[in-house]
Amino acid sequence: MKARIYSSLAALAMAALVACQGTSTDTDNTDSTGAINAAPDSAMGMGDQQSADQPTGGASTLDEKTSTFMNKAADAGMHEVEAGQLAQQKASNPRVKAFGQMMVNDHSKANDELKSIAAQKNFQLPNSTSPKHQDHKNDLTNKSGADFDKAYMKMMVDGHKDVIDQFEKASKDATDPDVKNFAAQKLPTLKMHLDSAQAIQKALK
Repeated sequence: MKARIYSSLAALAMAALVACQGTSTDTDNTDSTGAINAAPDSAMGMGDQQSADQPTGGASTLDEKTSTFMNKAADAGMHEVEAGQLAQQKASNPRVKAFGQMMVNDHSKANDELKSIAAQKNFQLPNSTSPKHQDHKNDLTNKSGADFDKAYMKMMVDGHKDVIDQFEKASKDATDPDVKNFAAQKLPTLKMHLDSAQAIQKALK
């Protein structure tokens, strides 16, 4: 009787051992190679999908009118800085030189502010002036002395009238609040530039 009981217990122990080994093997296959290895594959797949769907740097939400204003403002701003640098080099009248320095200082600051706003909106501004402004710069480069002074100040008067018109429209009609605020904040300075340019131009005649 005892021998039969021992035999049965031994058989049960052996069966339990085999079952545990089988369960351990299945768990290893699922948890170690399935769950752990599958997790990085799954995460990588999601990353690839997000990279494919999202544009590089994000998409700008600016409308066409606002985008056009920002491009024109950046173009004019760069031109004012470049022309102002020429005035410091080539102008013969001290007031013209001083005006050129003011253009470099004020418009460099405004350009940096505009770049910051554009970066926040994922909007790419031009990094060089338009052909029209490049032609104006080339024309100035070929002049010197009093001829340069008169040509530069006329350009500043005409240019600021055009820019002020653009900024006034943007300060009222721009749909983006940051761009609208930028335009409104810069208007007093631009109008002061125009007043100064007109006074200097009048004095040169």
